Amino acid sequence: MSCLWPAPSPTWGLLLGGAMAARGRQRPVRYASLGALVADTHRPLLVLLADFNYGAEDYDAEGNEEPKVPPEGSETMPYIDESPTMSPQLSARSQESGDGVSPTPTDGLGTGGERDAGKGLEMRKLVLSGFLASEEIYINQLEALLLPMKPLKATATTSQPVLTIQQIETIFYKIQDIYEIHKEFYDSLCPKVQQWDSKVTLGHLFQKLASQLGVYKAFVDNYKVALETAEKCSQSNNQFQKISEELKVKGPKDSKENHTSVTMEALLYKPIDRVTRSTLVLHDLLKHTPADHPDYPLLQDALRISQNFLSSINEDIDPRRTAVTTPKGETRQLVKDGFLVELSEGSRKLRHVFLFTDVLLCAKLKKTAVGKHQQYDCKWYVPLADLVFPAPEESEPCPQVHTIPDHELEDMKMKISVIKSEVQKEKAGKGQSRAIERLKKKMFENEFWLLLNSPTIPFRIHNRNGKSYLFLLSSDYERSEWREAIQKLQKKDLQAFVLSSVELQVLTGSCFKLRTVHNIPVTSNKDDDESPGLYGFLHVIVHSAKGFKQSANLYCTLEVDSFGYFVSKAKTRVFRDTTEPQWNEEFEIELEGSQSLRILCYEKCYDKTKLNKDNNEIVDKIMGKGQVQLDPQAVPTKNWHMDVIEMNGIKVEFSMKFTSRDMSLKRTPSKKQTGVFGVKISVVTKRERSKVPYIVRQCVEEVEKRGIEEVGIYRISGVATDIQALKAAFDANNKDILVMLSDMDINAIAGTLKLYFRELPEPLLTDRLYPAFMEGIALSDPAAKENCMMHLLRSLPDPNLITFLFLLEHLKRVAEKEPINKMSLHNLATVFGPTLLRPSEVESKGHLTLASDIWSHDVMAQVQVLLYYLQHPPISFAELKRNTLYFSTDV
Repeated sequence: MSCLWPAPSPTWGLLLGGAMAARGRQRPVRYASLGALVADTHRPLLVLLADFNYGAEDYDAEGNEEPKVPPEGSETMPYIDESPTMSPQLSARSQESGDGVSPTPTDGLGTGGERDAGKGLEMRKLVLSGFLASEEIYINQLEALLLPMKPLKATATTSQPVLTIQQIETIFYKIQDIYEIHKEFYDSLCPKVQQWDSKVTLGHLFQKLASQLGVYKAFVDNYKVALETAEKCSQSNNQFQKISEELKVKGPKDSKENHTSVTMEALLYKPIDRVTRSTLVLHDLLKHTPADHPDYPLLQDALRISQNFLSSINEDIDPRRTAVTTPKGETRQLVKDGFLVELSEGSRKLRHVFLFTDVLLCAKLKKTAVGKHQQYDCKWYVPLADLVFPAPEESEPCPQVHTIPDHELEDMKMKISVIKSEVQKEKAGKGQSRAIERLKKKMFENEFWLLLNSPTIPFRIHNRNGKSYLFLLSSDYERSEWREAIQKLQKKDLQAFVLSSVELQVLTGSCFKLRTVHNIPVTSNKDDDESPGLYGFLHVIVHSAKGFKQSANLYCTLEVDSFGYFVSKAKTRVFRDTTEPQWNEEFEIELEGSQSLRILCYEKCYDKTKLNKDNNEIVDKIMGKGQVQLDPQAVPTKNWHMDVIEMNGIKVEFSMKFTSRDMSLKRTPSKKQTGVFGVKISVVTKRERSKVPYIVRQCVEEVEKRGIEEVGIYRISGVATDIQALKAAFDANNKDILVMLSDMDINAIAGTLKLYFRELPEPLLTDRLYPAFMEGIALSDPAAKENCMMHLLRSLPDPNLITFLFLLEHLKRVAEKEPINKMSLHNLATVFGPTLLRPSEVESKGHLTLASDIWSHDVMAQVQVLLYYLQHPPISFAELKRNTLYFSTDV
């Protein structure tokens, strides 16, 4: 591009209040981006244009609602007229009159200056010169974006394509057309600006440019898909990732910079930004074009087309690309934000963390009076140039913090679910809105407590200057996302800096408008029409993985969300020294309002030098991670559905199916009475001539031999395929069962024992006595409760009672190892209570109300019944039978 234009005259620099002349060589006028506009999706797009302050350096993307008084001696910031007619007038906020004035100080270009045709002509030239400069940069950006397209297309037809033709066409959709439109526009406009005088006309060029906005409409509609495709391709192909992270953009002809490195994501956003800029230029040109000039009606038409286009296009553009301008004219973009729990001064605090392109800012929402504009208060910030992540072996031990016992967290989940049920009942019965609001408020308080107290995985941020900060997360996936986002930004040439109080105020002030996460992630913040998620059991088979460049010790973990946060639910075995692990392990994961399944692939670390200073620190390296939405309409319920997650060049193959809560509650008697699963306990013990079923004795013995110190024993899911193999062996009375047990993973053996009790045709504590157990546990008087609960045990059939007492003593021995295995009596009661008490299908019909009623009053009572017996002094079969005290079961 050889077009050059003369710089504006020094006279005009003086007329502009000396502001531009003081900078030396005049710089092109720049315009706001659509990204900043679409951050506020609740307002009409054209009205949003009025939120932008137009200055010699840039538009201010703050969009502050209260007008700021400019510092003494600075330029008055004009704005676009907000009148209903949307007339293209550029005016300045003035308390004296509503007359339009140009972007100058009060003694600059006023109304009198506008009457001077020569000055108006020169002002148009200023606007066009700035626009041409930015147009040259824009064309260079489009060229940089198109540069890799040809070689990518060439490799697409080879045996080793980087991308498929379809992927290339999706990512680069309409870029070539947009480039050609703007190249032709630039080549036509440039000589006209060079030969500038009052007779030059260029309205027809802007009119033609506006008439081609249909190409932009197609680009905008495809924009989100293009971004997603580019991101997926970057994750699955390292070659494309390198290409997309550093595209070289030529600098302007008169610039000292030959090239700058820009990401593909940033360049794909440029056309979105450009439409708004062109529209704002038309406002400026019309402002300085006489009404009788031949260009005036053509520019008006171009503006009308552009405004209609901006009004009609889909505003679903990712608001994280929204820019905020600092007082120095620098542009920052919000890359990621979210709520995290910070450990501050020994207590947990919920913070809203904002990651910008060059700084991490930790804030909290200020308490404001009703009707007042909400704002954030900055707690601290770290420039990314100063931010480091200490390795686990380098970091300080985690500060002492009060950890809530698991049983208290489980209790809170129960309370939340009970309140949720009460809200549903109130709504169904058209209860009073005040009562519903009271319940919702209580539910929010409980969920907030859970959100604050459940995370335990440390995420440390360290400032090179010495200050460290510690967050606690519930999910390693989430920690990895934050770390990766920060490290990606740190690859750029970042400079250390200190924000002035004004700069910090501006940046913090922008957070409320720029944020993408608006609500604390609790279910009480969900709208009524939002999906409640899935309740029941998700069966997942992790088959295999490929795409590893070198052999490693590999395993996967599975996470699902419940109660507003993610938790790890299952883990495959470590497949050692391989590039293609074949796990083929099945897991049964309980879902509690879940909407997503996450799979993380790790390389196991056996390096003893990497000491684990904090029990919750995970030193294993994440090789890849991916997420699947659990759509209630799409998740298969009958047949297995196989799928592949692509993560960072790795492909993990898995299958899943879902069993709803009401289906999982069924106790289905076995059609074959020769086995043990689904067969009455009295039939099995009679056949075996034993007091306790063989399966129960063998599983308990194996757990006590080598699993009693296993962290999360009975809570962590065993591999479903192993459990099914053990089930089949016990059902067939396989003589090799003892060998199988000794070789099997201990969680599979624990899972087999739980499955046996869950599949009994009636619960171990019987359907007949179930109502009495529910009423007995609700008694307030300790003596009455003791008499009732002991009498109920005596009322059980002997095989049931002896087996229950045998299991009870085993669970007490497991709980004695709680400091090691983390399984308290309450945890064990939570796992086994519903399994031992839940009525069979016929009995439970009256008890089940909603699919989301996992932690209903009944379930809470089932847990409390087992907990009562677990906390009771040892109970012997002989003593129970000797005690003849009669107590009616009709409590």
